Amino acid sequence: MSDEERYAKFEVTAPRALPIAVVGGAGYVGSITAVGLAHLGHHVVGVDVNRERLAQLTEGIAPFHEPGLAALLGANLAAGRIRFTDALPEALAEAKVVFVAVNTPRRDNGEADLSHIIDVATGLGRHLQRYTVVAVKSTVPVGAHLTMRRVLEQFGRREGADYDLVANPEFLREGFAVHDFFYPDRVIIGGQSADAKALVRELFEPLAAPIIETTIENAQMTKYAANAFLAMRVSFINEIANICEGVGADIKDVVHGLGYDRRIGHDYLRPGIGFSGPCLPKDLEGLIRLAEDSGYEPFFLKSILEKNEHQRRHILGKVYGLLGTSLYGRRIGVLGLTFKQGTDDIRNSTAPEIVDYLVRRGAEVRTYDPMVGPDTAVAGRPAKSPYEAAAGADLLLLLTSWDEFRALDLERIRREMRLPNLVDGVNALDPAAMRRLGFTYVGVGRP
Repeated sequence: MSDEERYAKFEVTAPRALPIAVVGGAGYVGSITAVGLAHLGHHVVGVDVNRERLAQLTEGIAPFHEPGLAALLGANLAAGRIRFTDALPEALAEAKVVFVAVNTPRRDNGEADLSHIIDVATGLGRHLQRYTVVAVKSTVPVGAHLTMRRVLEQFGRREGADYDLVANPEFLREGFAVHDFFYPDRVIIGGQSADAKALVRELFEPLAAPIIETTIENAQMTKYAANAFLAMRVSFINEIANICEGVGADIKDVVHGLGYDRRIGHDYLRPGIGFSGPCLPKDLEGLIRLAEDSGYEPFFLKSILEKNEHQRRHILGKVYGLLGTSLYGRRIGVLGLTFKQGTDDIRNSTAPEIVDYLVRRGAEVRTYDPMVGPDTAVAGRPAKSPYEAAAGADLLLLLTSWDEFRALDLERIRREMRLPNLVDGVNALDPAAMRRLGFTYVGVGRP
């Protein structure tokens, strides 16, 4: 089924077309939200300060890789349901609902940086022209709405009269974000105003997903808790995988057995190099800082983060185990730089950090990722193909589980390499098959 067919049933299913603005509309969450709401039949304006991305979106070009986005963007531009601008007053002119989808990056001390949220609140304070529901999709710590309220009050804006705040956290997975918009597990709407929550509920009712109404604080905490739980599952299964290596068990079969327990399930039980990317580490650290600021010491949450950092060292230990104590002058091919398959995102990805470590230890590293261009700022030398990355290598290191890597001509890879050492950091390949081909294969929790 094509993307167009998969999402066709949602086109113009909203009971009425509402004017909507999405602040941060050229960003990842913002563009998905804007295009999704337009497809449901609403009139959407995406507003952003990134003029380059705005120009791309206006031309129907998705500014990042996300399956299904380009097709839906083009269709809704053609239908006249979506447009993009850098002028906030223009975007707010008719909007009944304003979605806030700006970044909340991590500060050095672990807390969330709310400067973009404050900038948005300042802009709303200056330019709101009528009563508007402000729905925050950005991941923010519990209580961030109070900061927004204080800023809006400085401009004489009164909650309940000029605006109402609603928390509507996003749960989009990179690589599946369009699917997750139209087929969410649940929609969470937190707020004080019943009318404001009802208006946001109306927007998402065509999706036929469970809609949970709660307080703003509960909605904000749910987002943090969800990402912390997912991070915990990754760290847990990596710990079990490492134990498997010492006792002769195979993590593949262990995960298979675990996943059929309905209390556990299969999701996020993929051992490897640990969790990374723009969300899980940042949100886990944000929750840790939030707990500490409240007077509670979150020992368990800290252990999740510590285990994740340990897993990176564990993977590097496998490299040393095959190449010896010095990496100086060793040629290493690295396959995969994005933090997961299905995306071109390398923000806070573990793979480039591992590459940087290898280069600093004197290794000659060649990297290849099907979604990362040669001009991307990553240490090492970019290769044009997996085979070029493997050429003359003393070791090949897999760090992202792209399907392309499972379909490689492995006999050719073996011939290209100087030494047949392979560290499979994502368990993408079959150990027995690799050894039959002559590789010295090391996976994660695999015999």
